[in-house]
Amino acid sequence: QVQLVESGGGLVQAGDSLRLSCAASGRAFSTDAMGWFRQAPGKEREFVAAIRWGAGTYYADSVKGRFTIARNNAENTVYLQMNSLKPEDTAVYYCAAHKLGTTYWITLSSGYHYWGQGTQVTVSS
Repeated sequence: QVQLVESGGGLVQAGDSLRLSCAASGRAFSTDAMGWFRQAPGKEREFVAAIRWGAGTYYADSVKGRFTIARNNAENTVYLQMNSLKPEDTAVYYCAAHKLGTTYWITLSSGYHYWGQGTQVTVSS
């Protein structure tokens, strides 16, 4: 079992920055990566970014160049630095743990077996 707790969301203006945090606890050996997804009202949950424990980061085209995913292994925390925020970034952001050995590609939500409760990010124009 892995517990994930997100924090750092809020209301900002277009062009501002936010940093989301995801604190992980529990049996992390069953995971091989961590990811961020988001879901806007009336839309499906979509992939934002992911980072593997070994190496490799992945980004959705819509956030590439603006968002950065990073991790602090000592603190079991994953971060999502979001710069140049746009109103279309408004959503609930979820942290998730990617299941070790899954055949689902890292950008697909089906490959994640633990999810946080989500944190709201609202970007005003």
